Parts: sequence; C-alpha cells; structure tokens
Amino acid sequence: MTGRRTETAPPGRSRLAAALRGRGPRTLRGRLSLAALTCAASVMVLLTVVCNTVVRHHLQRQADDELHTRVTAVAATVDTRHTPVRVLETTDDAPLDTNVWIYAGRRLLEHPASAPDGAPLSRAAARLAAHGDKRCAVHDAGAPIGLCAAPVGDADARGRPVAAVVAALDLRPYRASAATLLWASLALDGAVLAGAYALTWLAVGRALRPVTEMTDQATRWSAVSSPHRMAGTGRPAELTRLGTSLDELLDRIRAVLRHEQQLTRELSHELRTPLARITAELDWWRARPRSAAETAATHTVLADAADSMRSICDTLLDDARATADAAPGTADAVAVLRRLADRLSRPDGPAVTVTGPDAAACGVPAALLERIVGPLADNALRYARTGVGIRIGRADGAIRVEVADDGPGVPPAFVAELFRPGSRADPADGHGGAGLGLPLARRLARTAGGEVAHEAQDSSGARFVVTLPGG
Repeated sequence: MTGRRTETAPPGRSRLAAALRGRGPRTLRGRLSLAALTCAASVMVLLTVVCNTVVRHHLQRQADDELHTRVTAVAATVDTRHTPVRVLETTDDAPLDTNVWIYAGRRLLEHPASAPDGAPLSRAAARLAAHGDKRCAVHDAGAPIGLCAAPVGDADARGRPVAAVVAALDLRPYRASAATLLWASLALDGAVLAGAYALTWLAVGRALRPVTEMTDQATRWSAVSSPHRMAGTGRPAELTRLGTSLDELLDRIRAVLRHEQQLTRELSHELRTPLARITAELDWWRARPRSAAETAATHTVLADAADSMRSICDTLLDDARATADAAPGTADAVAVLRRLADRLSRPDGPAVTVTGPDAAACGVPAALLERIVGPLADNALRYARTGVGIRIGRADGAIRVEVADDGPGVPPAFVAELFRPGSRADPADGHGGAGLGLPLARRLARTAGGEVAHEAQDSSGARFVVTLPGG
C-alpha cells in the first residue's frame, strides 16, 4: 500500500513564522509603508557602505601620497655615491627629519627622537626597509601609524639597495575624518528613512482614501441600499476599474434582490386563488355532514387546487431560473384555456366562456400558457358584471388570445401604469389584488417570445390581448 508523503515544517520554525506574522502591521497602509521603508533602508545601507569604502580608500591614498612625497624629499639628502653612505645637511631640514628613518644597508643612520632603535615602531620600520622596494604598511602602536619605505641608490652585489628611507605619518586625523563621515552618513540615513516612511505613510493613506470611501459606501449600501456609485471621477485607473466592478456587482445584487422580491410577491399573488378554493371547499365540507359522493367531489377539488399550486410554483420558479425558454413545448390553447375557465367559473359569479377553433397549437407549455392567461382572467373576474370572454384566434402564424370583461374598464389616466408592479387604479375599490397579475403575465409572455397588451374598446369593460408563438 502506497501513500503520499507529507512534509511538515519544524514546530520551532512554525512558531517563529507565526510570531513574525503577528508582530507585523495588520493594515495595508502599514505593510506598504514598511515595505517601502525596507527597500529604502537596503538602498541607503548599500550607498553608505560604498560611499564610506570609497572615502576610506581615498583618505588612505592621500596618506600614502603624503608619505611618498616625504620619502622622496628625504631620499634626495642621502648621498650614496661615496662610502660610507652619509646624509647631507640642508637648511631647514627639521621637518624632513621628523618621523623618518634612514638606513645604510642594515645600519640605522637616523631615527626620530620619539622612536629610538629597538622601539616597536623602529622595528616595524626596519622590517619594512629590509624588503628593499617601495611599499607601505600600517602599524598599530596605540594609534594607527602609516609607514612607507623607498630604496635609495643602486643595489649592491647581493641585489639589495645601498640605503633606504622610511617615513611615518599619524593616521588618526584621516581615520577621524572617515569616522565623522560615517556617523554623518548614518544620521543622514536615519533622517532620510524617517522622512521616507512619513511620506510613504501619507502617500499611501491618500492613495487608499478612495478605498476607505468605497468601504463606507458598501457598508451604507448593505444597510440602506445607497444609490451612490463607487466608480468616481478623479481616481487612479486601478481604483476606477475596481469601483466599476463593484458597481456592476452591486447592480447584479440589486437585480437579484428585486427579482427575489418580485418572485415572492408573484408567488403569494398566484397562490392566493387556489388557497381560497381550498379554504372555501373545506368550510363548505365542514358546514354539515356530507355524503360520500360530496366528500369525493371535495377531494377532487382539493387535489385540483393542489395541482394548480404545484403548477404555479413550478412555472414561476422555472421562470426565475430563466429556464422557461430553455425547455420549449407546445400545448393546445383551446383545451388549456377551457380547463382554466372551468376552474375559475363560480355558480354565483360571472361566467367565463371560451370561444375559438376546435384546436389551436401554441408554442409554449400548457403550464406557462395557463400562468400567462390566468392573471388576466382572474383580473377580469374581479371587475366583470356578468361575464368574461376568452377568444382564441390566429394572426400571422401566432396565437392571439383576447380576454375581455364588461366591467368599468381601465381609466384612461391609468393605462400607462397598468403593467407596473404594485400599481392599482383604485386600491380602495373593494376588489382584492396586489397589482402583480398583469406585470407577471407580460413578463412570462415576453419570456416565451410573446407579448401582453391592453386594447381600448368602444364598449364598457377592459380587453387584454396575448400574442404567443404558434405551435
């Protein structure tokens, strides 16, 4: 049996990483400022190291040049043409004799008064002169001392110079200058880094101000559905694109919420009729003892109402999922609407009649056709005096369904508001309804590629025309 090998980090490393993450800034502003500070610090450290290295090298070169100049000047006073080698006396040679050693072979001719023969500094000068060539070294005798040696005259039989001169120079002023420059560089680095951090903090805060505004707007939108847009003008291109994307997302959320609210209202509106039938049948059945035939009839009505409710839910939910047009079907419009008329008709109410050919194939499923025409017929029954007529016909290959009543009709001033959800001409007219049936019928018809429209007529009453694709 084989398995996958899983490698885990050591517990100590995991705890260290967690501790470092916990100590870092928690805000984007702090993290960006810290990142900028780290980058600036890296650059400043590199520049400081390079600059101070160059300066130290330059100061060392200056010290070496000073020593070489002094050695050359002293070598001019050494006479190697005669034996023994002797040092020529010149006027004002005191500066030349300061910190200078003159050797004839291995024999010390002159030395500084502060460094007698055998002193550590004199031994270092002797070792340097013994090499027989030009070279420099630094001797630490409590203070840095620079030493430079140069041969004088021709070489003897053994290849060694006849004489040599060594000069010394105190390097403390040069080292002090380098140290002063180093501390000044560090102070400048600190000031520059502090200023860079402060400017980065302010700049990032200013750059993120639109993000803060977007956050506040999103918070207000979640509370009160604010109409303000996030893609404001004068913002960087990246934030503008972000605001545009957020606006589109919020628009989609608004549309989903509106659709959900509309679906809830439509479900409650459409389920009201079958629920009323169920309630009426149950009240009638419980009013007094019923025979077996009457009970069976009641069961049939209840089952029919339950089927109607299920059909309503399926149709509306299919439409909400935008699948009504993805699952086309056909139905006999005459048979479907006659069944609808039978369910809507009441012995004590206006009659619902269906006229038309014996059969008319419609290019929508039966449930969808019933959900389109049902709200129109239900609305007509609310206002009809004596009856509602449903006429089925054909026009240019399409199915045309007219739903007319002999009620008071639609007020001319209200025609423009007929299909607006929640609109009613007179909410206090004593008729039920929430103003959702007509908008639902039109929306479902348009989903199926049809239309619902109101047509004015000379006689009293209202007439609505449904146009649907033919089967």
